[in-house]
Amino acid sequence: MSNYRRHSLRLQDYDYTQEGAYFLTLCAADHASLFGVVNGDHIDLSGSGRIVQEEWLRTAEVRTEIVLDEFVVMPNHFHGIVFITYGDQLPVSYPNRAHSRAPLQRPARSLGSLVAQFKAVVTTRVRKEFHSPRQHVWQRNYHEHIIRNPRELSQIRKYIRENPLKWHLDEYFRNE
Repeated sequence: MSNYRRHSLRLQDYDYTQEGAYFLTLCAADHASLFGVVNGDHIDLSGSGRIVQEEWLRTAEVRTEIVLDEFVVMPNHFHGIVFITYGDQLPVSYPNRAHSRAPLQRPARSLGSLVAQFKAVVTTRVRKEFHSPRQHVWQRNYHEHIIRNPRELSQIRKYIRENPLKWHLDEYFRNE
């Protein structure tokens, strides 16, 4: 038995169940371009990419504590901003955004469980719809950044919106 222990990417001693705003990045397995191709300033989503988008949008419908903000499905990764909130007040300035609060499923309880549930649902749908029971969709783990103020929120929103324009600079860019 190996003494290998995987290093956590999470901030030590931070409570990821508390209200907050988070910037997430989830990568496709092996950085493969599973989710589509960049065409100019937009993404032409593949079938798998459409599933990622549909399930992300569904997240706020089935989890009462979740409010979605900007997001983009890129060919080999996903960026999104998510708010965890248990009341009417959002933890960071949040102008002009619509959201759903339909209590259809128990709360995600933490950012980690939200991401795990999202990745699992996407993987299950991709495997079923494309008849590939062993398909690896996601890279293990994810990256998150705690958004601390409205200025950061604004900068991250801009980064997400401009991400398709910078696709050719991606380390794993493939012109497929």
